[in-house]
Amino acid sequence: MIRSANIEDACRIAEIQIFGWRSAYRGIVSDDILFRKLIVTSKSIRLEKSITEGVDNFFVLEEDEIIKGFIICGKSRSEDRPESYELYAIYVEPLMKGLKIGTQLINFFDNIAVQQGYKSSILWVFNENERSRHFYEKNGYSLEGKEAYLEEFNAWEVRYIKFYE
Repeated sequence: MIRSANIEDACRIAEIQIFGWRSAYRGIVSDDILFRKLIVTSKSIRLEKSITEGVDNFFVLEEDEIIKGFIICGKSRSEDRPESYELYAIYVEPLMKGLKIGTQLINFFDNIAVQQGYKSSILWVFNENERSRHFYEKNGYSLEGKEAYLEEFNAWEVRYIKFYE
């Protein structure tokens, strides 16, 4: 079941996100960031605040009372795509990859975008993150050609887009 996240979910979301970063971005992002600067308790506190403020949309996929993945989404933050919906984050518990959890989450995201009347959705992904790029392409997203350098991570990200009919 996919449901809106609540404040009690913040710690589990933080745990999935940080371990997701470590498993997906090792070799892209420095170990200093992955293993020293990313701390579950700190991230959990920030997530509690974000969930409480309700600015972004947080959804979790929960099965057998275990949160296995989540998405964060909302209006586009890109000035050149204000009419698009944006997937800010999608993470699956690293030990549960390959169970179609990510597919369920991205389909849910696409349905939200369509229900809210958006004609397109965008997302950003590290250029070197081939696994995620393949996942997005498999789910109907196309490389748009827009890229940005993230100095904090010393890495490039690229933007993907999906149009809805």
